[in-house]
This record gives sequence, C-alpha cells and structure tokens, in this order.
Amino acid sequence: MLKKFFIICSGADTDILDSCAIGEQNKYAGIGATVFFTAVMAFIACSYALYTVFDNLITAIGFGFVWGLLIFNLDRFIVSTIKKRNNIMDEIIQASPRLILAVIIAVVISKPLELKIFEKEINQVLLEQKNELTLANQTQIAEQFTPNINALENNITTLQSQIETKEAEVNALYDTYISEAEGTAGTQLLGKGPVYKEKREKHDAALAELQQLKADNKAKIATTEAQIAQLKTDYDTQVTTTQPIIDGFDGLMARVSALGELPWLPSLFILLLFLAVETSPIFAKLLSPKGEYDYKLEDAETAVKTWVEQKVGERKILLQTDQTLNNRIYNDIAEEDELYTYKRKKARELMQLQADAFFKHQKNAL
Repeated sequence: MLKKFFIICSGADTDILDSCAIGEQNKYAGIGATVFFTAVMAFIACSYALYTVFDNLITAIGFGFVWGLLIFNLDRFIVSTIKKRNNIMDEIIQASPRLILAVIIAVVISKPLELKIFEKEINQVLLEQKNELTLANQTQIAEQFTPNINALENNITTLQSQIETKEAEVNALYDTYISEAEGTAGTQLLGKGPVYKEKREKHDAALAELQQLKADNKAKIATTEAQIAQLKTDYDTQVTTTQPIIDGFDGLMARVSALGELPWLPSLFILLLFLAVETSPIFAKLLSPKGEYDYKLEDAETAVKTWVEQKVGERKILLQTDQTLNNRIYNDIAEEDELYTYKRKKARELMQLQADAFFKHQKNAL
C-alpha cells in the first residue's frame, strides 16, 4: 500500500509500471518517497515561517498545508515530465529548466528551517539589536526634549544669579551703613548722623527690592521647574510608548536579517542538503539507465503519435481528393449549353431590374 502511494507520488504511469519488474517499481517508489518527504519539509518550513508572521497556529498550519501541496505538485510535475532519451545532452537540456526550479524550491524551503534550527542564536542577535534600538530611540527622543530643558534650566540659573547679585548689593550697603555708624569708614564720625540715615535708607530700599525679587523669581523658578518636570514626564511617556514597537522587532524579515549576521557555513550546508534532496529525483532519472518502464512508456507515446499523424495525413489526402473531384465536376457543368442559357436569362432579368431601380431613383431626385 505504501509502495503504491509513493509510486503515485512519483508521477509514473501506474498501468505501465504494474507490468514492469519489481526493481523498476522500487526505483519509482524511491523517487516518489523523495517527492513526498520534500513536500512534508516544505509544509513544516512554511508553517513555522508564517507562525512568526501571524503568531496564529491554525492560520500557519492552514497556509503551510497549501504550500506543501503546491511544492508536492511542482516536484511531481518536474519528475514526471523528464523523459529518458537516447542522447544524454538532450536529457540535460530537457532537465535544466526543471533543475533551476528545483534549486529555487530548495532555497525557499531551507530558509524557514534555518530560522528554526538557529533560533537561539538569532534571538541573541535580535536582543543585541533591540538593545541598540532602545538606546538609539532614547537618544533620538532626548534630542527632542533636551534643548527645551536646557533652556529652562538656564532661565532658573539666570533668576538665581539675579537674586545672588541683589543679595551682594544689599550686603554691601549693610556694611556701608554699619561702618558709618561705627566711624570706621565714610565720615569716620561715631554715631548715627544724617549720613548714616541716608545710607540706612538706601540699604532698606535695596533690601525691600531684594525681598520682592526673591518672591517674583521664586514664582518664576517654580513655574519653570514645573515645565521641566512636565517635559521629563513627556519624555518618559514617549519612551514607554515606543518601547513595545522595539520589543516586537522579531518578525520574519528581522529574523532573516539576523540570520545573515551569523556564520554562513552552517547555513550553506543546510542549503546544500535541501538542494541535494530536492534535485535527487531529477538526477536519479538522468543518471539511471533507460529501463523497462521507459521503453514501454516510449512505445505507448509513439503509438499514439503515429496513430495521430496517420489520421492527419489521411484527412489531408481526403481533402485533396475531394478538391480534385469538385474541380472536374464544375468544369464539366460549365460546358453545358442548357446551364449557359439559364444563367444568361437570369443575368438579363437582373440587369433590367437594376435599370428600373436606377430610373426610379433618378426620377425621385428630380
């Protein structure tokens, strides 16, 4: 039962193969088994690849099954259409387009399986790429907020400098009027005279300005610090919002790109393995000698071809004969006087009708 199934997978004519030797049947059963298991690997590869895209097992298995059937049909077609000929060069030329198609199929099948085989290594590469993307993302977002934060911090520094400058001015005025009272500077008269009062009033006015400046700048600094805190909150929010996009950077294209950064030799051996599996039925047909099945298949095909060519030739001869007979018949009829007189009479009547119709048309026109 399994042998018959694999023979069907090979695309061979079962009616002809049943009449062949056991060895011939085993050869085509082996070819059919290769076609079948290649389709199974295609199903697994496509299912895994689509699972990384859709993240849905049922959808991936459904599309993978369809893809496996497609690869099975293509491989079966490739193997079944290769015919053994008496010239090896003719066979190679016949098989070359099918070999190219087989190579394409092998590449398509092997890539998803490589992704699964090297999954751990690919995840490591993706982790490094995600970390780099995270840092780059934070840097890019910071470039949007840093200039505004720096400008606001400079405003705070300026406001604080104004307070410090005013405090230095008030302290200097304080030292001046105290020195005047002690008689160590200014008029150098001990006591609180008119000059002392004048300097004290100037100090008190500056002190009042300092208090007002502190109150105004404190309110401005509080507002500016609130703006800085809001900008930092917006920065953290934007980083948090964009991080899931980076965390989801593990799709099919990302994994294929990560696979390209791994050493190429293991991937090459896997590709060569699938190339060997995919092209083995074709090379088996090319390298094997012309067997009993090939002779019987050629006999059946040439019998049909000869029969069709014979029918076409007979139809051509029949057509030529019929044309020759028709020409002789019409030539004999053309020489009969009775037919000539009848045709002359009808031609005369037709010309009279044409003349009458032309006369009526011209009369109506006038």
